Amino acid sequence: MDERTPRLYSDLAWVWPLWGDPDGEYAEWCAHVVAMIEKHAQREVRTLLNLGCGGGKNAYNLKRHYEVTGLDLSLAMLANARKLNPECTFVLGDMREFSLETRFDAILIDDAVAYMTSQQDLSRLFRAAHRHLAPGGVVIVSPDGTKETFEQNETRVSHAEARARPEGVDVVFVENNYDPDPTDDTYDGLILYLIREDGRLRVEVDHHTLGIFAADVWPTLLREAGFAVFDDDWRPGSVKSYIGVKPPAACATGG
Repeated sequence: MDERTPRLYSDLAWVWPLWGDPDGEYAEWCAHVVAMIEKHAQREVRTLLNLGCGGGKNAYNLKRHYEVTGLDLSLAMLANARKLNPECTFVLGDMREFSLETRFDAILIDDAVAYMTSQQDLSRLFRAAHRHLAPGGVVIVSPDGTKETFEQNETRVSHAEARARPEGVDVVFVENNYDPDPTDDTYDGLILYLIREDGRLRVEVDHHTLGIFAADVWPTLLREAGFAVFDDDWRPGSVKSYIGVKPPAACATGG
């Protein structure tokens, strides 16, 4: 982590447990992840690696089905994840270049894939996932969007979960996405945190540099990494998720 690290993953990581209910939309999404895994895996799935696990809200739901290991680059987020999921294993690491001794039956790459800001980074990530997947295993990749679906100046407002807020604290999250140069593979994500503590307002600003790729890049790079590729829609009109299956005949130490 360095000075370019978004504040959500450092000094403002304390707000993450307030942002989104793990028993709400996270539970719905994880139920869909389980359905995709069960549909496409060509082996029994007992273990799952969540790359870019963040504060552990996906792990919170997936641990009901699998033995979950989470990997993330943020110590602050890993602390959140361990607090929410003390029975799971969490590891500090860069998902583009990590090395674990274990091979997993399934791998989930969710929101954190947005921090891959070049096709080279995305390719490194997929090859690392392939190396850590058992033959017949499945990787689920869920991009936030593609160049074709990007909405310039899109703005969303979210409110802190009432049951998660400390006494006297409230937070409003304002997200804005803007692409200053549509010819490259990045865009700017801005988050404003309107934090009220005992009625006193402070506004914190957080800048994120995020990757954005054409829709055909995702399956192309997954195939180049050695996967058979399928896709799936969570909801009508949603951005596609991509499913990569490592061929059962593949050598566990290959690719």
